[in-house]
Amino acid sequence: MKNRTLLWLARALALCSVFNFGFSPVFAQGSLTPQGAPVPTMKTLAQIEPRTPISSAPFTINQSGSYYLTTNIAVSSGNAITIATNGVTLDLNGFTISSTEASPTGTGILLGSGATDIIIRNGHIQGQVAYNAGVYSGSGFANGIEESAFSPPFNVRVSGVAVSGCLDDGIAVGPNSTVVESCTVRIVGGYGIEADTVVHSTAELCGSDAIRADTVADSFGNCAGGGDGIDASFTVKNSSGFSNTGTGLSTATANNCYGVSLFGDGIDADVASGSEGDNLGGGSGNGISAAATAQNCSGTATGGGIGVDARYSVENCYGISDSGYGISAGSAFNCYGATSGGGIGVNANTAQNCWGTSTGSGTGVNAFNAQNCYGTSSSGVGINAATAAYCTGSGGTAINANIGTGCLAAAGTNNITHKYNMP
Repeated sequence: MKNRTLLWLARALALCSVFNFGFSPVFAQGSLTPQGAPVPTMKTLAQIEPRTPISSAPFTINQSGSYYLTTNIAVSSGNAITIATNGVTLDLNGFTISSTEASPTGTGILLGSGATDIIIRNGHIQGQVAYNAGVYSGSGFANGIEESAFSPPFNVRVSGVAVSGCLDDGIAVGPNSTVVESCTVRIVGGYGIEADTVVHSTAELCGSDAIRADTVADSFGNCAGGGDGIDASFTVKNSSGFSNTGTGLSTATANNCYGVSLFGDGIDADVASGSEGDNLGGGSGNGISAAATAQNCSGTATGGGIGVDARYSVENCYGISDSGYGISAGSAFNCYGATSGGGIGVNANTAQNCWGTSTGSGTGVNAFNAQNCYGTSSSGVGINAATAAYCTGSGGTAINANIGTGCLAAAGTNNITHKYNMP
């Protein structure tokens, strides 16, 4: 039986071969010759992490490239990290740079003379300097991030860095194409933040200008000394500044800003729009002092200063002063000014559609030309003008004008005085 089975298999294989049924008992094999020499397939350390780690201080960066902290680092004196070349990115990686130097002289990150193309980001610089009754004292760093005293850097960006407790400056990188964004500074004896552009940042309890820049946006500066809350050469937008004895916010153009000073001007600008300035501590400081124009603004002066003061024009503004002028301008349009004591509510060469009030013996509206105005005074003159047209006044004297046209005295007012009464 076994022989017959083997014979049958042999005949079946022969038939498959004759009729080419595609079946073959022999299997093809691939080439056994190697394609080439073996090559490494793993990545190098430089490919996995193409940056240089920093794990201790002091550390000096002498070669361009990218660097990062691997841990918190501290020094007992001097500088922690010095950037002595160009083209450097330093990632603090969320870690803290600190110092315990008893008499602070060092800097957390020092930018070498003339350094260019520098990026510093994402971490903390911490000292132990404290503020008490106007005095800054303690251990740690003199400066958080500081430019070289010999040649300021160019093209520097600092982002996401928090600095605290430094004897002198917080972040000072100079005015040459430098940006500080999303940073915080607190308790520094000098400048809080100093750069070309500052955005989305905060500096508080600074001994000098809290924020000093060309352009500032969406930021807050608080000066505890005699400097300014914000001092910007060109423009400040959507920002607030506070100062003890200096100016709350000083700039060429202030848009949608708020400035407060205890004894100085709340806002000092060439042009102010949509802003509020307050002098809250008395003295002669103004709420808003504009060298040119103020539009849609409000200002308060709690002493003898002016609520809103502009050399040329004030439009749609609201100003209050305790004993000075509520509004003072070359031209005042659609404004409200109020004062107490012997001050003036609205004082202008031309006042149109304005309302001025004096709750003392002062004048409600005082103008060379007053049109469609309303002035009140408790015991003084409601409206005092060379020409008053279609005005209403009340006070010890309702309206005092050389030429009056269509003017009215409010009920209970003594009289209207004018040399010429035009119908």
